[in-house]
Amino acid sequence: MSKGTWISAAACLIILGSGTAGAYLIHQSAESSLDGQPLLAAAKTSAQDDKGAVKAAAPKTRKAIIEDSQKRVVTIESGDGLGSGFLYNKQGDLLTNAHVVSGSREVTVRTLNHKEYKGQVIGIGTETDVAVVRVPELKELEPLPLAEGYKAEVGDEILALGSPLGLENTVTTGIISGLNRSFDIDPYTYSNLYQISAPITHGNSGGPLVNAETGEVLGINSAAATEESGIGFSIPISSIIAQAREWSAQPMSKLPDVSAGGEDDDGGDGYADERDIVAYFYESLNTGDYVSAYSLLGSEWQGKISYEDFRSGYLKTGYITLGTLSLKKLEDGAQVTVDITAEERKDSGTVYQSYSMNYSVGYENGELKILHGKGEKIK
Repeated sequence: MSKGTWISAAACLIILGSGTAGAYLIHQSAESSLDGQPLLAAAKTSAQDDKGAVKAAAPKTRKAIIEDSQKRVVTIESGDGLGSGFLYNKQGDLLTNAHVVSGSREVTVRTLNHKEYKGQVIGIGTETDVAVVRVPELKELEPLPLAEGYKAEVGDEILALGSPLGLENTVTTGIISGLNRSFDIDPYTYSNLYQISAPITHGNSGGPLVNAETGEVLGINSAAATEESGIGFSIPISSIIAQAREWSAQPMSKLPDVSAGGEDDDGGDGYADERDIVAYFYESLNTGDYVSAYSLLGSEWQGKISYEDFRSGYLKTGYITLGTLSLKKLEDGAQVTVDITAEERKDSGTVYQSYSMNYSVGYENGELKILHGKGEKIK
């Protein structure tokens, strides 16, 4: 081997060794800066000094952005999954992917300084891969800033934070390498994603995609092209933040896709009576959760209409307002009636049409289902 080749090899080893040491120092510095605090650190804003006096904000270094971000990123363990999440408001609410917490009502949340807390899933999508987990102990802590009005460009530098393969508090760097990527991974639909050069793998999902220059969250890291590709995808924060805030303001009373034997307080299937399943049916339609709405139908009804036809039948329907739900008990189930007013989008404009709906509700294989339904226009 020539002298020049040995020098090049030695230089590569020095660069690799420096990178590993740098990552270690960043992690150790971020963890030690918690200074023994029991929770995620509520870092001071750059506009305040230790006495609270306002001072001019200086641009953050890359290392400072990583340290501040790591304090607000957590590892999430559920019954069936491992992933990441991050604090997005002062209510102790974490954003993550739905597939990380699917099937669980309660999850374990672990912070940078290895403290563990119980979190409650208060909102979860069935078509959009996003969920919100609430941890009361993290309330009032400073969340990560969100870049809601951000217009991404190819080449923008990013940081991906999370716990890939269970390696907690890992940071990978890269760029936004593509825009407006869309695909389906059953049961989720991913639209207008950022394609990033930072790889996403098991355990990374749900972590934040952070602007390397400002420290603001650009998206939620969600999927990889393949394990070997080195390409990841992130859901833009602007496309899901409104839904997340709705869940934070009004947590779901009943979660879709909760596994059998879940932790519903009222036991059984979670419904007080047959009116609740009809109310939940319309709640699902109003949030665009057609998968959950379709799952509430009995097998005979589903046999007459495919999910695709069911969904397409509601795509031009806006918000549906329910009147009073009435219940009549029968020997083999119950009859639920309700008057509704639907916002219907037509070529000529939006109209509001009222209907009188009548549903047969009963048990099928031990689960309460909407067995049949019919409606008439109210003139």
